[in-house]
Amino acid sequence: MLGGTALAFYALLGFEDSVNLAEECQEPRRDFGRALFGGLAITGVVYLAVAFTSSLLVDTATLRESTGPLLEVVKVAGLAFPPSLFALIALFAVGNTALINMIMASRLVYGMAREGIVPPALGRVSRRRTPSVAIAFTIAIALTLVSTGDLAGLADTTVLLLLLVFAVVNVAVLVLRRDPGDATGDARADAGADLGDGAGGPAAGDAARGGARRGFRAPTWAPVLGAVVSLTLASPLTGREDAVYVRAALLLGIGVVLYAVNRVLVRRAG
Repeated sequence: MLGGTALAFYALLGFEDSVNLAEECQEPRRDFGRALFGGLAITGVVYLAVAFTSSLLVDTATLRESTGPLLEVVKVAGLAFPPSLFALIALFAVGNTALINMIMASRLVYGMAREGIVPPALGRVSRRRTPSVAIAFTIAIALTLVSTGDLAGLADTTVLLLLLVFAVVNVAVLVLRRDPGDATGDARADAGADLGDGAGGPAAGDAARGGARRGFRAPTWAPVLGAVVSLTLASPLTGREDAVYVRAALLLGIGVVLYAVNRVLVRRAG
């Protein structure tokens, strides 16, 4: 049961990529939480509707054995939809998902290079201001993975690594709560407080401080539960194959090597 839950988790991936675009929001503290949970709610309803309708129209055994389960639903519904066109639409959908993931992966590597976590060469940009080196690096990693494993194994490896990431993020939420606010929030609060003190007195300044720092705050039990569930689904209790853990360890090892190389370069430059 745990193994099926962990693998089904792969179908729900993608929402975590939105955090890379949170900096595009004018008020990320206020808006990002609403957008994230709102999008998850809408997507969840759509997923449940498709799954419920499919199981009503087609036997679950047929759906499980079919290479195109949604096409089976279309056939049963009596729609004269060309299978080749349906396959083309599915191909574009999968290709679009892969493209988005590659864009996010390259930007993530670029961001780590800019933050001094991996070698600065991965942070170089082309004349068109795109992280060309990071894009080439992530494409090379993706091609290597595709050529050395099957789809199920790669999907399970992706799920395993993301579960570990989610566990770390949930723990980080608890740790960062010790910080009363980031530099941006404090700066805005202080600016608003100065205006408030000048225009409406100390009360207005206090209101400005509170308003500037007001944002989404998850209850404490949520990150605790998230960390526990993520670690449980990432554990061998799910019956995951040893090859998946080996592949994940190799990918993590590449990250450790890049970090070590960057530290050496920083020391030599310093």
